[in-house]
Parts: sequence; structure tokens; C-alpha cells
Amino acid sequence: MTHNLLLKCIFALSVFGVTLIAGLIPFKIRKTIEHPIEFPIGETLATGVFLGAGLLHMLPEATRIFTSQGYHYPFAALITGIVFLLFLWFEHVGKELYHHHNAVHPAFALLAWVMLCIHSLILGTALGMNHQQSLMIMLFFAIIAHKWAESFAISMQLNKSRLSFYSALIFFILFTLMTPLGIFIGTTLTDGISPNPLMEASLIAASAGTFLYLGTLHGLERCVLVERCCNLRYFSFVIVGFILMGGVAFYV
Repeated sequence: MTHNLLLKCIFALSVFGVTLIAGLIPFKIRKTIEHPIEFPIGETLATGVFLGAGLLHMLPEATRIFTSQGYHYPFAALITGIVFLLFLWFEHVGKELYHHHNAVHPAFALLAWVMLCIHSLILGTALGMNHQQSLMIMLFFAIIAHKWAESFAISMQLNKSRLSFYSALIFFILFTLMTPLGIFIGTTLTDGISPNPLMEASLIAASAGTFLYLGTLHGLERCVLVERCCNLRYFSFVIVGFILMGGVAFYV
């Protein structure tokens, strides 16, 4: 087992553990809380990291691969934009469901579940496809920084809905497996037999779209760049995260 592969296995187990522990709390208490727990510094730092990873690493790498294959149309930017708009659409649909049916309707919980599962799968794939240890470590900490809150939130949403206890638990367990599964898929695509360059470029571009969305509009009215940026202290951590990814770009 190579060092990178061992590191990815550790990351996959760590993400799974954090996701599972944070998400099981609502199942244990099985009650609604008005104000979810928050970790603003971790969220804002992760926002900067996601922005930097998407703009400085994922999108340029996808563009490079498409260009090397003879494609001069900006397919990488197109895929990134489509994924970004897809997640924005998901959030708008969820908002409409909330206004018409409120948060206890199963459709609202399941839409949030689908969206976060796609997020998690693509994030894991992005981590699994990377070979540079410095970037892998940065992405891992960015994922961990928001994963516990994301897990707690989706678990709360499933428990607040009219889904039965066991149905909600099954959906949650499937959610916890998404990022480790993505890491496995990304590792499989890049280790061993060389992947199809166009498939690799498309996945990296999709990852860029996910990272940019997580760094900007994820959560709509409650997104970090809207809710936190009026506080200069929190916004400074967005800048720190972005600068960190800019520094990593010098070495990868």
C-alpha cells in the first residue's frame, strides 16, 4: 500500500467517523432544537479553502486536461457552471417546498438529503483523485471543518420530518457513506489503470462547481458569505483559507 493510498484510507475513515458521530446525536435526542450548533471560524476558513481549491486547482486542472486533448471550447468552465447552477436550483426547490409544506414534509428532508449526498460524493471524489499530499491534507481539513455541521443538519432534518425512525436512520447511514465512497471512486479512477482523460477532466470540473458553491451560496440566506461577512473577524478567515490554497498552488 502506497503512502498516498494509506493517507486516503485514513481520511475516509476519519470523515466517516465524524459524520456518523455528529449525525447520531439527533437520533439520540429525537427532538427539535431551534438553534443548531455552529462553528463559525471553521465554516469561514473552509469557505476560503473551497473557493481557493475550486478556482486555483480544480478548474485550471480540468481546463488543462481538456486543452491537452485538443478541446479549446471552455468545457471545464461549462461543467463547473452547470454543477453550480444545479445545486442552486436544488436549494431554490427546497426553499419552495419549505414555504408550501414546512420542514416536517418528507419531500423537503429527502431533497436536502439528495443534495448533500451529491455534495459529499463529489467532494470525496475530488479528494481521492488528488496525488499531492499538501492539497489532499488541505481538502481533508476543509471537508472535516463543515462535515460535522452538515451531518448534524441533515440528521436533524430527517428527524424533524414525518419519516419513521428507521427510515430516517437508513437515509442517514447512506449519507455517511457518500464521502468515503467518493474517495474510493476518485482513488480507483487515478490509481492503477489510467482513467479516460475526458472523464477525469469532467469530474474535476464538477468538483470545482461543488467547491465554488460550497464557498459562496450554499445555504442561500444563511450562507457564510452573506451571514458572516458583516463580521470582519470571520471574513478574515475566508481570506486566510483562500491564501492557504494560493500558497499550496506554488508547490503542486
